[in-house]
Amino acid sequence: MVSQTIAPAPPGAPPTPAPPSYAPGELAALAARHGLGVSGARPSLPRYVRQLWGRRHFITAFATAKLTAQYSQAKLGQIWQLMTPLLNAAVYYFIFGVLMRTKQGVADFVPFLVTGVFVWTFTSSSITAGTRAISGNIGLVRALHFPRASLPIALALQQLQQLLFSLGALVMILLVFGQYPRPSWLLAVPALGLQAVFSAGVSMVVARLAARTPDIAQLMPFVLRTWMYASGVMWSIDKSLSGDRVPHLVKAALELNPAAVYIDLTRFALIESFHASQLPPHVWTVAAGWALLCGVGGFVFFWQAEERYGRG
Repeated sequence: MVSQTIAPAPPGAPPTPAPPSYAPGELAALAARHGLGVSGARPSLPRYVRQLWGRRHFITAFATAKLTAQYSQAKLGQIWQLMTPLLNAAVYYFIFGVLMRTKQGVADFVPFLVTGVFVWTFTSSSITAGTRAISGNIGLVRALHFPRASLPIALALQQLQQLLFSLGALVMILLVFGQYPRPSWLLAVPALGLQAVFSAGVSMVVARLAARTPDIAQLMPFVLRTWMYASGVMWSIDKSLSGDRVPHLVKAALELNPAAVYIDLTRFALIESFHASQLPPHVWTVAAGWALLCGVGGFVFFWQAEERYGRG
């Protein structure tokens, strides 16, 4: 090891000037004057939105890469994007449709069930992915500076891409069971669009919670399973709530359940027997309200903890 010593100033040399001293607050003003700021500090909300927009290509590429790699180790590869919801639908049909006979009184039960499974899987997968948005990419979070909301948004976009890919299988099933394209099918576009905003917002909420409390990821499957059973995925909420057997508050909670609302809107658009009956006039308002509340609220909630992500 080589040691270095500082030679004394030669005789007669002028003294080394002392570094300038700054009064409290002057350093902050000097840094601000030269465009410097605290590393990792949370930007203002408008600036944060602009930063996200500037990284839109990264968000899209990240979502596509995640989708491509999701089943890269399986021999059937991307076919599992179709097989997973179809196998779930087959299991639910056997248990609920055959054994529990929930298909009684439900017209077009197979399209009814498959549509519900595909739509629910989109929301469920988006929220589940949100629990791993920060912890599953902690190396990226600690190594690079970028708006952290890019991660849950990209993962929600990944699930939307998978849903769009799976809709081809849903359309084939609808055709096999006599559901042919009609103008009402176009209503599925705004319904799924509102659902995508809602799912992305909830994904950002659980992303922030799981970043601080990893146990959220372990608890979420139980929450989602309970939510699925309450959302009419494999049974008709309307027929089950007919009469006075169900308390009014329970009935109102089930009818305003956002997952059930988006499922019903998509069924109304795609299934003729649903389209024959009129949707309650408040349904589109409820769907838009949930999307606005969770989309905007979830984004702001996630942004408020921006500077804490990735810290030990």
